[in-house]
Amino acid sequence: MPKAFASQADLAEKAISFERLSEHAYAYTTEGDPNTGIVVGDDAVMVIDTQATPVMAQEVIRRVASVTTKPIAYVVLTHYHAVRVLGASAYKPQQVISSQDTHDLIVERGEADMKSEIERFPRLFRAAESIPGLTWPTLTFRGEMRLHLGSLEIRLLQLGRGHTKGDTVVWLPQEKTLFSGDLVEFGATPYCGDAYFTDWPATLDALTSLEPENVVPGRGAALRGGDAAQAGIAGTRSFVRDLFAAVQEGVAAGKILRDVYAAAYERLAPTYGKWVIFEHCMPFNVSRAYDEAAGYRDPRVWTAQRDRELWQSLEGSIAGAS
Repeated sequence: MPKAFASQADLAEKAISFERLSEHAYAYTTEGDPNTGIVVGDDAVMVIDTQATPVMAQEVIRRVASVTTKPIAYVVLTHYHAVRVLGASAYKPQQVISSQDTHDLIVERGEADMKSEIERFPRLFRAAESIPGLTWPTLTFRGEMRLHLGSLEIRLLQLGRGHTKGDTVVWLPQEKTLFSGDLVEFGATPYCGDAYFTDWPATLDALTSLEPENVVPGRGAALRGGDAAQAGIAGTRSFVRDLFAAVQEGVAAGKILRDVYAAAYERLAPTYGKWVIFEHCMPFNVSRAYDEAAGYRDPRVWTAQRDRELWQSLEGSIAGAS
C-alpha cells in the first residue's frame, strides 16, 4: 500500500486541552497538532503562535475568554510557517511581533510556504477560505526584546538557528516558563525542511541553560516540571543529531538522496517512528539534511510542486493527493 502524500490522509480531529502552567501562562494543545501559548498579564494578553486560520483561532479566543476579559494586545510569531501564523487576523492585536529574520522569510518564501503547507496537511487549515492573506509582523526585533504586561516581564529571545533561521522563544523569567515554538517538540517529529542542523543542538543547549520549569513545545503535551522540560529538549536534540549523523554518513559515502533516505528511515524508525507526523516529515527532513551535509548552508524554498516531486522520488507515489 503506497503512502498517501504527506498528511493528506490524516483526517482525525484532535481533542483540545487548555491548561494553566504558572500564574500567568497557559497552554493550548491538541494531541500533537500545533500548539498555541497564552500569557495573561496584569493589563493585557499575549498569544504565541496563532493556529492556521482565523476560524481555528476562534477556538483559542474562546479559551482565553474563559479565564480573562483582558484584551489580546500582542501576537508573537515564533517563526514564519503558515500553520503558525495565518490565524493572526482573528485576534485583532495591537502588535504582531516577530524576529526580523522571520519577517525576511515571509518576504522571501511566505506565499510558497502557504500553498505548500495547505496541500501537505489540509486538516490543519480548516476554513482556509477565511485566511485574508499572509500575516505580516508590525514590530520586529533582533536578538532580544523585553516587554512588560504590567508587573510581568516577558522576554522574546533569538537564541540561535534551528527549526528556521528566525526562531523566537518566549520566556517568562519570573515563572521559568518557556514557549519554545518548533525548536522543541514532544512526542512529535520535528519538521526540518527549513532547518540548520549544525546549529540546532547548540540552540537547544541555550534553552537548557535557562533551566525552565515549564515548556510549551511546538507540538505535543505541555511539559511541567524541570525534569520533564529537560527531557523534552533532550528528545528533540537526539532526533536532530541522529538524523543528521545518518545523512552525513550517506553523503560522505557518495550515496544518492534516495539511498540516504532509505538508510536514515531504517535507522530512525525504531526509536522515533511512533512520534506524530514521522512519516510526513522524513522525506523533507532528509532532503534538507542531505543539502546541508553537501555544503548548502541555507534551505531551499519549498513549493507545492517541489513537495510532490520529492515525495514521488522518495516514496514512489503521491497516492491521496487531490
